[in-house]
Amino acid sequence: MKVARFYSPGDIRVEDAPEPSPGPGDVKIRVRNCSTCGTDVKISKFGHHHIRPPRVMGHEIAGEVVELGEGVTGWQPGDRVQVIAAIPDGTCEECRRGRMTVCPNQESMGYHYDGGFAEYTIVPAKVLAVDGLNHIPEGLGFDEASVAEPLACVLNGQELARIGEGDDVVIIGAGPIGCLHVRLARARGAARVFLADLNPDRLAMSAERVKPDAALHGTDLVDQVMKLTDGRGADAIITAAASGAAQEQGLQMAARQGRISFFGGLPKDNPVIACDSNLVHYRELTIVGANGSSPRHNAQALELIASGAVPVADLITHHLPLADVLEGIDIVARGTAIKVTIEP
Repeated sequence: MKVARFYSPGDIRVEDAPEPSPGPGDVKIRVRNCSTCGTDVKISKFGHHHIRPPRVMGHEIAGEVVELGEGVTGWQPGDRVQVIAAIPDGTCEECRRGRMTVCPNQESMGYHYDGGFAEYTIVPAKVLAVDGLNHIPEGLGFDEASVAEPLACVLNGQELARIGEGDDVVIIGAGPIGCLHVRLARARGAARVFLADLNPDRLAMSAERVKPDAALHGTDLVDQVMKLTDGRGADAIITAAASGAAQEQGLQMAARQGRISFFGGLPKDNPVIACDSNLVHYRELTIVGANGSSPRHNAQALELIASGAVPVADLITHHLPLADVLEGIDIVARGTAIKVTIEP
């Protein structure tokens, strides 16, 4: 079979590999779609400390069951499935408290285990142990189902930021994550959703699809938000970009008792921002992080997509074969697509 393996930064090879066989408790699937994201770009450029090469990349996985390992029940060949990316251990103190997104022993598809840029992959027993293999609802395509993983992360972020009825929400970053944030905020009852980006072309492409109440461009973002909200500020700001400046702007544009989600992580060599703690103090602001998703979020994300509450089909701008996975990663890096999916 063909796979795309990471060997080192700048060295990803599409090559032949033997088909894997499932061990006890594992499930082998035929990958139908594995979508790409900005994390794949970062891995391609810088690697990752959890990846021991060579490693098959890809973590936004949907496919169909072809073989069951010893002891697996409840599944059968032909089942259409979506796979979680982040795998909590399910047994640590955080997991027992229901905090699976911050499991200290978390592993990941495409990092600790071979991922979905392959014709076949193995879903480890650890995934099944935490209910991380999901049936794809009838009528939902494999490509749409693969977007459940990033939507699950978005869902976790909006739960933590308490996005809800009547909120004015600002999303900073108009990539695929920003688009999903716009649509989920609408589904959760936000009154108005504003989408911002420094790249005017990407902003226009995304805004055309997700139809924010306003598309904001330029460096005077705080002023623009204040004018749109009659000087009150936004109830919630989500920084869906790896930008310290965006996080600082988020604090400045927050309304009283506003919530700011630091959704996008910052570069490890520059993670410190300026924070006016008096703004946090006197406005009673809440700053929250967001780290991936839990198996529950993945199941809920599939339901949101299947029900039409959060449509994603129009956000998938490119369908590419596995042979063109490097081109797909490059398209993501250049910001000329919304969502790129690979079809092995």
